[in-house]
Amino acid sequence: SLKLTPASVQHSNQFSWGPMQEVAKLFAGIFLTIIPVIAMLRAGADGPFGAVVSAVTRPDGQPDPAMYFWATGALSSFLDNAPTYLVFFNTAGGDPTLLMTALAPTLAAISAGAVFMGANSYIGNAPNLMVKAIAEDRGINMPSFLGYLAWSGAVLVPLFVVMTFIWFK
Repeated sequence: SLKLTPASVQHSNQFSWGPMQEVAKLFAGIFLTIIPVIAMLRAGADGPFGAVVSAVTRPDGQPDPAMYFWATGALSSFLDNAPTYLVFFNTAGGDPTLLMTALAPTLAAISAGAVFMGANSYIGNAPNLMVKAIAEDRGINMPSFLGYLAWSGAVLVPLFVVMTFIWFK
């Protein structure tokens, strides 16, 4: 688009690299710091994140899809959905063959939590953050982080509770 779009159109749209640079720096940091977290999660219930592994596992040792939905969603609210998905995919064992067959409800819960609950905050979903950065770059006032969190929580959390009872219990 930079080569094909006339400069006058870019100027009319107030194109600038600032918002994209802001988001790129944030996500580069996220992906770099997620690598050791995944390694620690692979250690299982006896590793440094044993409490997380135990929280998403039923007493019989089977994964609890409802807990995976909420745990994945809670992290996705403050971390983009792709690294969150990686974290909980690995927490669930990281075996795609098993997760697509016997543990399909767990994979669905991880996927839904990562994608849907990313909308809870600006940083939980890259497009949310990009829209905020572009709007502010153009002088448009946007809700604060906590203001956005309050509005999205009031609307979305009740929907997530209903989803839990429909699909993950």
